[in-house]
Amino acid sequence: MIEPRNSDVGWMLDEVLKVPEALHAILLSSDGMLRAHSADIGRDDAERLAAGLSGLQSISRSTAEFCGHDDSPWRQTLIEFAHGYVFLVAAGEGAYLAVSTTENVDMEAVTYRMHKLVDRLGKEMTSPARHGTGIRA
Repeated sequence: MIEPRNSDVGWMLDEVLKVPEALHAILLSSDGMLRAHSADIGRDDAERLAAGLSGLQSISRSTAEFCGHDDSPWRQTLIEFAHGYVFLVAAGEGAYLAVSTTENVDMEAVTYRMHKLVDRLGKEMTSPARHGTGIRA
């Protein structure tokens, strides 16, 4: 289900999915590497989505000046589709937590669970930037 060094994280990601209508959870690094995924999504899909979500976070972060402050730290991105949402939140230095849901999810409940999980895991969710990649956390 997850990389051996993060074996305790997978079941914690499954905890976020206890919110009705939550579908999948992925923990990724800023350079798009999959750190962990919930049990209900395959590793190949999770790796592909981690890469895409990393790019999405990077694009979101680069638009901070649109809010009037180009030095404002990125915290969260929400994407709405016709039949669901993707929530992407900061989860420590160089780590991000993504959760997908149906359109009927209680958005406040899922973001609350995500932030509680990030608080709970602390250092476990931190993924320092790899040197030489040119990617900021």
